[in-house]
Amino acid sequence: MATIRIPTTLRTLTGGASSVEADGTTVGEVLANLDAAHPGFKDRLFDDQGALRRFVNVFLADDDVRYLQGVDTPVADGAEISIIPAVAGG
Repeated sequence: MATIRIPTTLRTLTGGASSVEADGTTVGEVLANLDAAHPGFKDRLFDDQGALRRFVNVFLADDDVRYLQGVDTPVADGAEISIIPAVAGG
């Protein structure tokens, strides 16, 4: 079981919860199970090809999964995953 930290902009999908738990052995499995429990995450996090959207950052502990093995990055029991939308502006 992994704990997923949910950004404020996506908390409507979790009933306002700032963190939820989901099972999985990889980041992709955890996010798929997150979407199964709280529908809507898949469309917000992944593009039509199944890749993480460019404006969404997913961290396993303190590491951006894009610099690890992407959604195939292994997840240990008790791990913390953070979803962080990219911020732009000026």
